[in-house]
Amino acid sequence: MNSSTTITRPSSRPRRVTLVAGLVTVLVGTLIGAGGPAQARPYTTAEGSSHRAAGATNALADAPIGFASVNALGFNGTTGGAGGPTVTVTTGAALEDYVGRAGPYVIRVSGRIQISDMVTVVANKSILGVGNTAEITGGGLQLGSTTRPGNNVIIRNIRFTDAEDDSISVTNKAHHVWIDHNDLSDGYDGLLDIKRESDYVTVSWNHFHHHSKSSLVGHSDNYPADIGKLRVTYHHNFFDGTDQRHPRVRFADPVHVFNNYYRNNALYGIASTENAGLMVEGNYFENVAHPIYVGYDKSGPGRVVERNNRYVNSGAPQTAGTVVEPRTYYPYTVDDPATVPATVSAGVGVGRIGL
Repeated sequence: MNSSTTITRPSSRPRRVTLVAGLVTVLVGTLIGAGGPAQARPYTTAEGSSHRAAGATNALADAPIGFASVNALGFNGTTGGAGGPTVTVTTGAALEDYVGRAGPYVIRVSGRIQISDMVTVVANKSILGVGNTAEITGGGLQLGSTTRPGNNVIIRNIRFTDAEDDSISVTNKAHHVWIDHNDLSDGYDGLLDIKRESDYVTVSWNHFHHHSKSSLVGHSDNYPADIGKLRVTYHHNFFDGTDQRHPRVRFADPVHVFNNYYRNNALYGIASTENAGLMVEGNYFENVAHPIYVGYDKSGPGRVVERNNRYVNSGAPQTAGTVVEPRTYYPYTVDDPATVPATVSAGVGVGRIGL
C-alpha cells in the first residue's frame, strides 16, 4: 500500500473469515503442453509477432519473457511447480493448504473460490486457472512471508475480484515470479503490488479494470532497501479505465514497460519516482492526459527513457535521465505500437491459454 495515501477501511467489512472447508481432488502427474510450466528459454521473434491475430497467441508460451526469465539468484528462469504433483482445488481451504506446502506443486484452480484476507504462497508453485471460470474472490495471494520465501511462483489464467487488500502481493524478497493472463478488478488496495526487495518479475497479458490503483513497485519513499532490487517487466497488459499506477515505481532500475495498452486512465499512466529507472517503449496511450510522470505526489523524481510510443488524444510524456537497457538482461522483440490495441485486447485475460 502506498504510504502517501490514506484510506479508511469500511468498518462493516470483516478482516478475516474462516475459510470454508471442502474437498480437493488430487491428480498426480505433471501438466503437459500449454497446461504447465517448462524450463525457461529465450524469447524469439516469432513469439513477439504471434499475437497479432486473435486466436494465434504467444499466450501458449510455457515460459516468461523478461525479468522472470533471467538466470539469477540460483534460478535459471521461472518454472513454478514443474516436477511436482498436480492437484485441483475447488475451495479456499484446499487452496490455502497447497500453496503453503513445502516443495513444488502445480495447483489447478477450478471454479470460484472464496477466501479471506491474504493467503501466503511459498516457493515453487504454479497456480493455474482451469478454463475461463477460475476465480479467487474476497482475498488475495501474498507471495512469501518473512520466514517462508515466495520464490519461483507462476500465477496464470485466474480472475481476481473483491480482495480485502491487494489481489496479488509480491513481497518479502520474493524473486522469479511470472503473473500472466489474469483478470484483476474491484480490489480494496492495489490489484498487483511488487515490493519489499522482491526481484525478477514478469507481468504479462493481464487485464486490469474497474479499479483505481493498479500496480505499485516499491513499498514506500522510506524503504531504500528496495534499491538494487525490483527488476520488473510489464508487457502486453491492458490498463482499461484504471486511474493510476500502471505502474508507479520507486527505487527500481530498470523497470521495463513495453507493448501495453493504456486507455482512459484518469490520473496518469506511469510514474517514476525516487530515482527509479523506467524504460517505456512501444506502448499505446489513448485518452490519457498524463501518460508519464517523473516524480509524483510527495515522492521525488525518477528517471524515464521513452521511445516509439503512441499518444492518441493524450498529453506529452515527461522524461529524464538515463536507464539501464533491458537487453543487458534478456532478449525481446517490441511489436509495432500501432498494433497494440487490437493485439492486447484480443489476447489479455483468462480463457486464452487452454489450461
